[in-house]
Amino acid sequence: MKIKTVTPFAVRYPEPNDNDNIRYLTFCKIETEDGTIGWGEAISQFAESTKATAALIDGMGRQVVGRNALENVAIWRAIKGASWWYGWHGGVASLALSAIDIALWDLKGKLLGIPLIELLGGAYNRRLAVIASTHVWRSSLEEEAERHGRYVRDEGYLGVKIGMGKSGGTRIGYEFDRDVQFVRLVRDAIGPNAMLMMDRGQSLRWTVSDAIRRTNAFEECGLTWMEEPLEPNETEAFKRLRQHAKCLIATGEREWDARGYREFIDSGVADVIGCDVGRAEGITGALKVIELVEDRNLWFNSHAWSSAVNTAASIALSGFTSRCLVQELKPDRNPMQHDLIDEPFKQVGGYIEMPTRPGLGVEVREPVLREYAF
Repeated sequence: MKIKTVTPFAVRYPEPNDNDNIRYLTFCKIETEDGTIGWGEAISQFAESTKATAALIDGMGRQVVGRNALENVAIWRAIKGASWWYGWHGGVASLALSAIDIALWDLKGKLLGIPLIELLGGAYNRRLAVIASTHVWRSSLEEEAERHGRYVRDEGYLGVKIGMGKSGGTRIGYEFDRDVQFVRLVRDAIGPNAMLMMDRGQSLRWTVSDAIRRTNAFEECGLTWMEEPLEPNETEAFKRLRQHAKCLIATGEREWDARGYREFIDSGVADVIGCDVGRAEGITGALKVIELVEDRNLWFNSHAWSSAVNTAASIALSGFTSRCLVQELKPDRNPMQHDLIDEPFKQVGGYIEMPTRPGLGVEVREPVLREYAF
């Protein structure tokens, strides 16, 4: 079946899980001659990168139109090979390639009538543990701790991951004593058995001493992992942190391709490898990362903090590997998760099942994309 059109859709939307801050995404719609449609997404994040990603999807689409839709990996290789001039080892070209690749996998599954997890070769786990992944912004530490407690106590999530350094009045990640007080309140709110992950956030800059001090203090509250405690290139600082930490160290989501991940993993600085299918060259790229993770007996963590298209792909990738601890979901209702698709993802009793419908298993509502068009 030949591909007829490749169409980018750029959106701008408020994210309730991030204090209604404006976020940007770039979607890709690929349609075959018989009208079958596949959807992909790039976590382009900012206004300027979103415009550039949409332009590249449009340009790269000329290499896709007319191709056999089942030859998705061959198309991925052709695009990657042709984009070396403006996308060597990452950047906006990887975002555009990610969106196209995800759409091609979705399209292939729909044409063959099988879900993505079967296209990948079958599930290791058909049911994934789920944590609530969100940010903090209210001024009251007690209110924020109680909010996260409700996710576990009332809604059934098996734990929480909290992004620090965000806008708003909470200001977690800046003052040591306040940070420790907050983490203690969260542990009390979620109970003794729930998983607890803390994510530094890219607006913060910690020294290695800051990272060690906070990690050790948070560990007293049963920290599952500390995420992105240092900048990705601070290899020696990470090694010093590893010497002092008892919890898992998670990082990696800012890598772009398999070569970058290989170099990063070889440094031995992390236990949990973050990978965003919407920026790491799509499903085809993420599969290469999973192979590296499995080879080193590390843990794979899908950074699924954008749209339901990304979440659908991430759930399948997480279920495909034996090296996945949890799946993250944004707990508060938001446009790109709950309005975008016909059957929004939700956890039940702290778990989520593999999508069983063909392709990604979701049907995108184009009117929602038009409503938030950028």
